[in-house]
Amino acid sequence: MLQGLKVTTKRSIMTQTEQAGKKPAAKKPVAKKTVAAKAKAAPTVTAAPAPAPKPAGKPAGKKKSGLAFPFTAIVGQEEMKLSLILNIIDPRIGGVLVMGHRGTGKSTTVRALAEVLPLIDRVQGDTYNRTVEEFVEGEELKKGQKALDPASLKIEKIPVPVVDLPLGATEDRVCGTIDIEQALTSGVKAFEPGLLAQANRGFLYIDEVNLLDDHLVDVLLDVAASGKNVVEREGISIRHPARFVLVGSGNPEEGELRPQLLDRFGLHARIITILDVAKRVDIVKRRREFDEDPDAFMKKYNREQLKLQKKIQTAKDLLPQVTMDDTVLTDIARLCMNLGIDGHRGELTITRTAHAHAAFLGQTVVTMKHVKDIAGLCLRHRLRKDPLETLDAGEKIDRELAKVLGEAEAV
Repeated sequence: MLQGLKVTTKRSIMTQTEQAGKKPAAKKPVAKKTVAAKAKAAPTVTAAPAPAPKPAGKPAGKKKSGLAFPFTAIVGQEEMKLSLILNIIDPRIGGVLVMGHRGTGKSTTVRALAEVLPLIDRVQGDTYNRTVEEFVEGEELKKGQKALDPASLKIEKIPVPVVDLPLGATEDRVCGTIDIEQALTSGVKAFEPGLLAQANRGFLYIDEVNLLDDHLVDVLLDVAASGKNVVEREGISIRHPARFVLVGSGNPEEGELRPQLLDRFGLHARIITILDVAKRVDIVKRRREFDEDPDAFMKKYNREQLKLQKKIQTAKDLLPQVTMDDTVLTDIARLCMNLGIDGHRGELTITRTAHAHAAFLGQTVVTMKHVKDIAGLCLRHRLRKDPLETLDAGEKIDRELAKVLGEAEAV
């Protein structure tokens, strides 16, 4: 079969050469010689991840200007917008789960996020969006690799990647697999990175996350816990960084998430249909205006987009200076204990989120006011489920928070 393919290709090239008088036939032997030389020098080389050509540098999921509905033009849904912004300021918060009614703008808001994300530095053309330190460390782990001089590496600025993970994606597409084309043409085993590699240092978005296949959930849990993706395929063993902010959206009527995955989300934003008539009219008018002329609509909100982007960057710079008093931390621990939160992830998430919220407001000291604003987002999905409980999760958190604040004031 392969011999027949080569003959057909050769005849095709000879025909093109005779008609157009071009040089493809002269270039082909050179390419064969190069491939043969490579195969001769390293017949059993396992190709590890290396900087990809420029096209791979384009972050997946990043939409061109004028195509994504502007983030600042979205009406209402303040919980969801605040949750996403806080995760930009501090990715250690652990991502956002957005659950709510159909048609409430969940996917639109997440995809609009790409336009207000700040730029990040990476080694030019690197598939994994690594910094200079990460790139040097990763390359030095390869066997026989010469030491790299960081000064020789070129740096480029790219938007933070926002990658969509489709529900029907295979494990190979998500984690990466063998590059079949290179294996057939050159005989060299090479790794083709997947969506997890593209999402490193960015956002991984899963629409209808509650319908995700169980085997992909297991993969995400492993990667989210370790921050690394390990791939074993056909004799190739690859390990690359995969630290990303996981964002999931869905409709609770279509099913619940597995408890293990639910606990991995730092924040839980609840979205409901807007019942204010004026706001509903405004939503329709803005959407129609955007559909008719996206470029003009984007220009209309360009100033607000840049203002928000600058505010987020300022908050990121301010975050290391934000402090929290032990009395506030004690109240946070008491709140989690009173609510029966399992483990200590609740306290950690509230602490990180409160720091990010204070930085976003331009303040350097965390108070219980900041904690009160974000406690529901951090704890709503961590409460133990009681089928006989009639009190809403948000109301339960507010009630216990009021008790804690009352005890603090009494002392």
